[in-house]
Amino acid sequence: MKDILSILKDLRRPRLLIRAARIGSQDYRRNPQLHRLLGYGSLPRSGAALMRLMEIEADLNDRRKGDDSGYSVSRHVEVLVAMMGEARLLGTANP
Repeated sequence: MKDILSILKDLRRPRLLIRAARIGSQDYRRNPQLHRLLGYGSLPRSGAALMRLMEIEADLNDRRKGDDSGYSVSRHVEVLVAMMGEARLLGTANP
């Protein structure tokens, strides 16, 4: 079974989305961004947060592929930024 970081590495998304998320991830701030994406309350640990973010991103990607009128590129980038930030935190916590 693959670990969460391997699953994340295997994601294939449009180059422009990934480039924007990489730029945004340099300024990732966990508390405000996760509260905005996951809701208020206590924040989950990085692994649990990353799993939830991956679920949200999968839904956004399905909407993108399906030309859904409710799809938001900015939200998709925001979720990808948070995923990259959480993956970085998880990678440094578990070398």
